[in-house]
Amino acid sequence: MTNQEKISALLEATPKGLLINGEWRDASDGGTFDVENPATGEVLATLASATEEDSRAAMDAAANAQESWARTSTRERSDILMRAYNLVKEHTDELATLMTLEMGKPLKESQGEVAYGNQFMRWFSEEAPRHYGRYADTPEGNLKMIVTHKPVGPCLLITPWNFPLAMATRKVAPAVAAGCTMILKPARLTPLTSQYFAKLMIEAGIPAGVLNVVCSASASKVSGPIMDDPRLRKVSFTGSTPVGKQLMKTAADRVLRTSMELGGNGPFIVFEDADLDKAVEGAMAAKMRNMGEACTAANRFLVHESVAEEFSKKFGEKLGALKTGNGMDEGTDVGPLVEKKARDGVVELVEDAKEKGATISVGGKAVDGNGYFFEPTLITGVTEDCRVFTEEIFGPVAPVITFKDEDDAVRLANSTEYGLASYVYTQDIYRALRIGERIEYGLLGMNVGVISNAAAPFGGVKESGLGREGGAEGIAEYTTTQYMGLPSPWA
Repeated sequence: MTNQEKISALLEATPKGLLINGEWRDASDGGTFDVENPATGEVLATLASATEEDSRAAMDAAANAQESWARTSTRERSDILMRAYNLVKEHTDELATLMTLEMGKPLKESQGEVAYGNQFMRWFSEEAPRHYGRYADTPEGNLKMIVTHKPVGPCLLITPWNFPLAMATRKVAPAVAAGCTMILKPARLTPLTSQYFAKLMIEAGIPAGVLNVVCSASASKVSGPIMDDPRLRKVSFTGSTPVGKQLMKTAADRVLRTSMELGGNGPFIVFEDADLDKAVEGAMAAKMRNMGEACTAANRFLVHESVAEEFSKKFGEKLGALKTGNGMDEGTDVGPLVEKKARDGVVELVEDAKEKGATISVGGKAVDGNGYFFEPTLITGVTEDCRVFTEEIFGPVAPVITFKDEDDAVRLANSTEYGLASYVYTQDIYRALRIGERIEYGLLGMNVGVISNAAAPFGGVKESGLGREGGAEGIAEYTTTQYMGLPSPWA
């Protein structure tokens, strides 16, 4: 079988319908939408497009399954997650291929995402039976306190297009572990990976109605009716800050639990004592993972003025050596951006920097031909009024701005409404710790460019969101705490 025949068979085997109450079905009005390959522009598949009626049906399924699902033992939930972990591992090639086809990242990166995303399945399979309560006396000794953790209830999980598997597993796994039912709404641009993942969850034994998946050409048609339903208890969203703010406003009307992982404008700080070779290596990882289309991407490179020229030279050489192309082709380092709108936005940011006096040291242009490609780009001489300094780039563009001292670096790092990921390179551990205490970010990589891990709490501050995913904190986002008091037997 040729590669193209394997791809055709995989696309054929990927569900195209809506998963509601354990069954794959067409949209109630028969509506569909197309999923395109951003490297070629070709249509990969046509999926059912959920309507408001379908959303309500998914909400019915989740609500009806909640009570019985909450009563399942933590061991049963753990076993389902572990079976799913093994199935995802077994089907790494299929999931990675779908991911590369629908969002563009190189196949080797997609394989890395499958491995990373699958760790949430294993982690929360282990956390499920270990989310302990407590039994204790009140200080006065007149009562016994029983503190338990209960599932919060039906959840709406809204995932982005840039990490189609990892963002799904990071939400689904703790919800399953906690005993919550779910409605998963994948991004319109990249639903195929989630569809295949849901297929594996069914194979792993997830009961009907516990996991429902509703893809749609219109996000509001799906989220609106569900958010308005009084039976919904939580919404978890990963995406842009403007959309997150709107969801929080809607959630306020029903006092819903919310987890929001929103935009970023990550600083990558290089001090004069940094090991520059290691800093460049970290910069490549922090910037170029996912073609820069990551909320954790290094967005601004703040470099001490004494080493800025040397750092930029080494960084530029590495960027210039990257191969741009179709993610399915062997040897590709940088795939396309996800759609034309995304590429056009990066073009505008680079042009703005040029107009304001910055220098395009490497790259700087969209690539002609099919697909939405943009050259890996290094911009030096960036000033604070450039849009690449103030806005999230979401593309393979690295702007460099210099600083004079530690206070200046902290000021530049904090001069944004965002506060998700940050990075610092210095050989002075006390300086690194000082920076950690002074900058306003939920994540900090100290002399390392990639820090995401299923065992670590992930989340931001300020307008980068609230709540934490992963780690021991992750399951708490899907539970409520209940206190029961009873007379002390010694009172």
